[in-house]
Amino acid sequence: MRLFLCRGLLLAGFGLLTFAAQAQTAAPTKTDSINIRRLYDEALLRGQSYDNLRHLTGRIGARLSGSPQAQQAVDWGKLTMEKLGLDRVYLQEVMVPHWVRGAKEKGEIKPAKGKGIELNVCALGGSVGTGGKLRAGVVEVKTWAELAALPAEKVKGKFVFFNRPMNPTYVETGRAYGEAGDQRRNGAIEAAKRGAVGALVRSLTLAHDDFPHTGTMRYDEQVAKLPAAALSTNGADQLSQLLKADPGLTFELEMSCETLPEVKSYNVVGEITGSKYPAEIITVGGHLDSWDLGQGAHDDGTGCVQSMEVLRLLKATGLRPERTVRAVLFMNEENGVRGGEKYAALAKATGEKHLAAMESDGGGFTPRGFSIEAPAAVVQHMQQWQPLFVPYFSGAFEAGHAGTDIGPLKDQAKALIGYRCDSQRYFDLHHTAADTFDKVNRRELELGGASMASLIYLLSKYGL
Repeated sequence: MRLFLCRGLLLAGFGLLTFAAQAQTAAPTKTDSINIRRLYDEALLRGQSYDNLRHLTGRIGARLSGSPQAQQAVDWGKLTMEKLGLDRVYLQEVMVPHWVRGAKEKGEIKPAKGKGIELNVCALGGSVGTGGKLRAGVVEVKTWAELAALPAEKVKGKFVFFNRPMNPTYVETGRAYGEAGDQRRNGAIEAAKRGAVGALVRSLTLAHDDFPHTGTMRYDEQVAKLPAAALSTNGADQLSQLLKADPGLTFELEMSCETLPEVKSYNVVGEITGSKYPAEIITVGGHLDSWDLGQGAHDDGTGCVQSMEVLRLLKATGLRPERTVRAVLFMNEENGVRGGEKYAALAKATGEKHLAAMESDGGGFTPRGFSIEAPAAVVQHMQQWQPLFVPYFSGAFEAGHAGTDIGPLKDQAKALIGYRCDSQRYFDLHHTAADTFDKVNRRELELGGASMASLIYLLSKYGL
């Protein structure tokens, strides 16, 4: 019995040692540091993200879902990944909305006396048109409670002007955007419930300029569909000031936007098969579609070219991943998330095993780190790798929202990861005509691709 006991203790001790060794295998090594340095060197010396972005934005331009330019972007993405010599490149078919802006919108303040004042406006994505010129009085609100408290006669037959600014005291600008975004998304619905004729919304930016910001909005089939337009922040401030002096002024809006029948489009997918665990998939992606006002450079051309660059960097450095790494250029993030939903549905239907998914959709600015949407134990597991990223100033590994397109994978992947870069300038450009190639810095963009590739390398090597 003593012999069996000793043997049992020895086996138990061996098991504990084995478990301890396995638990420590995710700790970074000198080899990892060297390999990450190789990825950064390759990106900074021979990176292709910037030149790919130049082509996408300059030769193709804005890529609203359903447009000819969106299809051109699909063709370009497929060809570009095929040139990388990946193990597999293919398309995933998806039906997408097809909304068109039409002629340039017009907005004008009509004072009771004096000359009209033109404002820069743009239709919110998905809005109906005005059917000619629509002129009405204006009532300004900053909160839903203010709107609810107004007597019916103060709202009926007027434009509701939603003028709540983003909170400038938040250092994390995405938080300010999220809090103010409800008025853009739901403004037309709430205005319709009160008998208004249209919705005017302050642009979602902390900048004070003349660029109106578009973005998706919603309708409720239970109430009328009202035209909804964004005013630039300067225009919103001007309208607010004039309303105080002249509450009886009117506003004239003209928009010819409309929604056409859905169109067949595609996600573009390229992958490197894992050398040891090919059935375990790590996805990295950005969205190929963009709004139609600028070139869709930071939103989200940068995310697409960085995702493709992850695969190129792994191949160029000879660091073949142990798990399958798949780059996805998602279609229709801006006004439907159809591509993200289709990708997740296909993965579930075919029984694919997703270890993790990473998304880059915050611009191509200086990398800061990653936000991780996963159980606390998984977040802690990944935080072991922070020291490897500190020399590159991208060592922030924090729990938080990962991304819209990979969100549908939440129940399939062990971790969803958002690439995070400096956010202070992003919402100055987001959804505007100013989102153009010249606003992207080559070095910042290539550093971001290297940061993403480095984390993908570690995920592939150690798993979760």
